[in-house]
This record gives sequence, structure tokens and C-alpha cells, in this order.
Amino acid sequence: MNKKYFYLAALFIALMIGGVLLYPVVHQRSESACLKPAYDDVLIPAGSVRLGDSQGYYDERVRKTVKIDSFYIDRHEVTNAQFAEFVAATGYKTVAERIPDPDDYPGVAAQDLVAGSAVFTPPEKFYGPGVVNWWRFQPGADWRHPDGPGSSIDAREYWPVVHIAYADALAYAKWKGRDLPTEAQWEYAARAGQDTRYSWGEDYAPAGKHYANTWQGAFPVLDLGDDGFRGIARVGCFKANPNGLYDMIGNVWEWTKDTYHPARKITPHAAPEARSPTHQLVIKGGSFLCAENYCLRYRPAARHPQETGLGTNHLGFRTVRNIGN
Repeated sequence: MNKKYFYLAALFIALMIGGVLLYPVVHQRSESACLKPAYDDVLIPAGSVRLGDSQGYYDERVRKTVKIDSFYIDRHEVTNAQFAEFVAATGYKTVAERIPDPDDYPGVAAQDLVAGSAVFTPPEKFYGPGVVNWWRFQPGADWRHPDGPGSSIDAREYWPVVHIAYADALAYAKWKGRDLPTEAQWEYAARAGQDTRYSWGEDYAPAGKHYANTWQGAFPVLDLGDDGFRGIARVGCFKANPNGLYDMIGNVWEWTKDTYHPARKITPHAAPEARSPTHQLVIKGGSFLCAENYCLRYRPAARHPQETGLGTNHLGFRTVRNIGN
């Protein structure tokens, strides 16, 4: 073979392999197949739920059966459009848009107290468990600018609102005459009468079908996008659970009002005003950043602590209305 053609062929093959490894084709789901939000809620009837997963992470393994009164819960995560309506009506400024109070962060230099939020940034190399090098605090990141200055939510009115701290979620809920779910309420609604590992059964992707927006591939360096998405997706692009709820699993984490205890204690909820920005509450559901090799938390039982004063670009919420409220 002519050397010129040999080198050209070798270069072509290398580029093809590199392209597959670094940026494989994603069969993006059509938005026409996604739910157009109706901004309604679903009645969850009273019953009981067995919380936890004996095969899950250490903080899930204590299983408890609790009774739940009936309540209403949002059909999908609160969207950018819904949150924008709240901000327009009230003039509310989110935690990420405010300069932090020095009294809340003693020991932090004044010049380091700037408005912003946490943004996922894929690292060039994954150093293994225990080394988290894919998050950065991004000045100027907030719900309107999810990736920082220069980014926007234009044409993303149906995407979940993110960079929401606990106080922001609670303020929105109160404005709507609603509340945030307890951990037990959230898990009860997500399980929808099932006591399986996943909301849809025991297998993560039965027959190769994906039921939630999660990460496929080697986290945090390669997302294959086998589920049709790399990154956050608009609400309602996956099948609803038997309760008629969308995206209870994956896409973005969701706030609950429970204080985080590693032993999964079911305790009275601390008054919101008693919580400092570093107080940890339970978030549920996992997100588009959860993968099989890291953060296997796209399960109803899974739980994670989150500081109330910090939002991220994979954290949102939905609200509830308790019967009688």
C-alpha cells in the first residue's frame, strides 16, 4: 500500500475511534415525545410505605414502615417558567443571587463571599473514589444562568429550575400555598406501591429501555447518552410512574424538608428558621449525574445530604399540598 494512503487510512481510523470514545452519537429524544407541563398535581392516597433498601448505601439499610396521610404532589419538577412567574410576582432574589452573610460563614474571607452556585465541570481525569474534582463554585451561576455568566434559560421554560437553595424552594412553595415533601412522602410517591429496587422493577434498564435521565458510561469523564440525553432534560421525557408522576427518578435531585441523619431516623422536622446555611437536609431521586460506577442513587430509597444554603445545577424541587391545608 502507498505510504500516503496508509497514513491517511490510519489517521481516519484514529479519528473515528477517538470520535466514538470521546463523543459517541446520542439518539436525542424528540421534544414532541415529552410532556407539555400542565402544572397540575396528583392526589396520593393514604397508605404505608417501607422505606429503605437493605442492599443500598449504608444510610438506606435501616428499613422502616411508616403510615402516610393523603396529599397532593406536583406531577413534575418545578420548571423555569413556573419559577419565573413567582419571581415576577414577588421580586424574590434567590440565595445564589445574593452575597452571602459573613455571619453565616465565619472564617471565610470577605473577598471570597460572592454570589454564585456550584456547577458540574467534567474533569480531564478521574482520580478514583474519594477524589471529587468535578465541581466548582461558579460566581454568577444562578437559576437564570445555570452554567454561569453568559449562559441562559432561553427556550428552556419547560426545564426544571436549578441552583435552588432550600430557602428558595420553601419560598416558592409558600407563595403557592403549598409545602415541600417530607422524605417519607417523597419516597412513598416515588415507589407508587412497589417495593422494588427501581421504581419500574428490579433491573436498571430492562430490555435496554431507559426509564429516567441518568448517566451512562464512565462517570465523570464520559456520558454515552444512551437514554437520549447528555445533561439535564426538560420535564416529562420519560414514562410516568404508576402514580402519574414524572421524573421522580433522575434528571435533577429534589429537596425534602427532613434533616439528614445517616441512620435514617424518622424525626420531627426542624423549624425552617432554625436551619443554618450549612444545615443538611435530605435530597432524593438522583440526577443526570448519577451513574452505575458512581452515585447509584437513581432509586426511590436513595438519599443524600445537602447543605440548605447551596444550590447546584442538578438540584431542583417539587411541592406538595397536605390534605386539610
